[in-house]
Amino acid sequence: MPTYLSPGVYVEEIPSGSAPIAALSTSTAGFIGIVEDEIKIPIGPLMQVTETFNGDGSKTTFDLTNYPVNINANSEVLVIDTQTGNSSLINVNLELLEPTNSDKKAKVTLASAPKANQIVKVKYIVESVQVTNEVILTIPKDTNLSEQQDWEINLKKYPVKTVNNKWTIKANGDVLNNDDMRIVEDALNKVAKVTIPVNLLTSKTDVYGQNVNKTKLLITITADYQVTFPTFQPVAANEVKLCTNFNEFKKYFGDFSTEERQKQLAHAVYGFFKNGGSRCYVSRVSNSSGIPDVLDKFEAIDEIAIVAAPGITESSTRSAIVTHCQNMGDRFAILDCASDKTPSNVNQDKPDNSDYAAYYFPWIKVSDPVKKIMNPNAKDEELLISLPPSGHIAGVYARVDAQKGVHKAPANEVIFGALGLDYKISKNRQDGFNPQGINCIRELNGNIRIWGARTIGGDDNGEFKYINVRRLFLSLRDSIDKNTQWTVFEPNDAELWAKIRRNVNAYLTTVWRNGALFGATPQDAFFVKCDAENNPPEVRDLGQVIIEIGVAPVKPAEFVIFRLSQWTGSGQ
Repeated sequence: MPTYLSPGVYVEEIPSGSAPIAALSTSTAGFIGIVEDEIKIPIGPLMQVTETFNGDGSKTTFDLTNYPVNINANSEVLVIDTQTGNSSLINVNLELLEPTNSDKKAKVTLASAPKANQIVKVKYIVESVQVTNEVILTIPKDTNLSEQQDWEINLKKYPVKTVNNKWTIKANGDVLNNDDMRIVEDALNKVAKVTIPVNLLTSKTDVYGQNVNKTKLLITITADYQVTFPTFQPVAANEVKLCTNFNEFKKYFGDFSTEERQKQLAHAVYGFFKNGGSRCYVSRVSNSSGIPDVLDKFEAIDEIAIVAAPGITESSTRSAIVTHCQNMGDRFAILDCASDKTPSNVNQDKPDNSDYAAYYFPWIKVSDPVKKIMNPNAKDEELLISLPPSGHIAGVYARVDAQKGVHKAPANEVIFGALGLDYKISKNRQDGFNPQGINCIRELNGNIRIWGARTIGGDDNGEFKYINVRRLFLSLRDSIDKNTQWTVFEPNDAELWAKIRRNVNAYLTTVWRNGALFGATPQDAFFVKCDAENNPPEVRDLGQVIIEIGVAPVKPAEFVIFRLSQWTGSGQ
């Protein structure tokens, strides 16, 4: 208490000892993906090539026009019989040979020679493209070379093959000596630089003028070089990074690539932001055995409310993620089906029942920018790839939370970026999935939509069979928990109980006004009890304060039923 020494009126600021309860974020995601220590990211120009050859009954090896080729690509040979029109696709005994530097050719060797009446079509990926005769510098006539410094020039395409036999620099058509120059890769600025010593030009007086110091003609410097895949090194395994946009993800984990696992993670995070997500924590592992370590790090990040491991569908991984969410008590898991599951066997893949997780089927199809780089002239449908939907769905959760609230079921919502499905699900087929909590993604009215809102187990989960109900309770519990820490060590008396009732009532009234609770009045929607009846002396002696809260959550109109009957009319 302050000391008052003279008469007068004193106005003091007194802390209330409590703060209003505010709802916490429910849409921050935590993503885990399998990413190699090094990945290759095609930045172009790369292309898919189809070449045609005529069989002669004896030839088994064919030279490919484009060099070099990606010898790891899934190349194909199609043999067409010109007499019958029959065709066969050969994927065995196919070998794309990296050629020696002398013949500048790649070869494809077949197990047996095509007949004379057969056509051979070979489809393959050109790994790096030869850039030829690119003008990189012009030196005006009468330039005094003796006054010039060496030229350092940025090449337009990056990265390049820096070995000498992969590039040449020419001055007015004359090849300059590679031994005096080097193409240097500058990964930080995404360019390649070539340094041309000025003495290489002054030594060619027979070409550039009688005066050794001045040029007689305009000098055009051209470059021949090859563009290839850059190698990107992501952040260390198990390191967790906050990403607030896809560019930040690319900085840590790389752009869309040819690596299947990294591609799944990249598309998942891209789909998360595209569908309405704004913040996510991302970590990579070398294999699924590292996931428990990442989950341990996720525990320290209170903000995470959704957890997903796109495309990782081993049962042990699923169990670890669901257990993590249950133990934390403030987050929800989104699980993918396995890529090979069909409507006839997806039941066998369903994870164990849990009201802390949701499970979705089937995989979605999206457009892949890597395919566009590899095949610029491909049709739109040829650019589609199948991907696990969990990243996109996490974005839908975030969008629904922001637009309507966590109490709204994240269903009957369009998945932005999804252009197709691995399987089209009918209503009759979904009848067998929905009660089990297998949420279907369906194509309806020309859009790809989430058409299920149940936790895994569905009807078996009782009052928590709906995703929005479970997530609403997670939000209520987390918000009340974190915003009532001020009560700890306060005097356990009626004044404290009144403060707690006032704060919780005010918070739940806001929740009710937002449409998350069912009832015409707050009294119909919830109750908060904290008084002497549920806090008798024996409870207070234990240092405990008991607060009982009951809420009536709104539930989704999952089955909208119109009952129609004939009516004879009032006049009959």
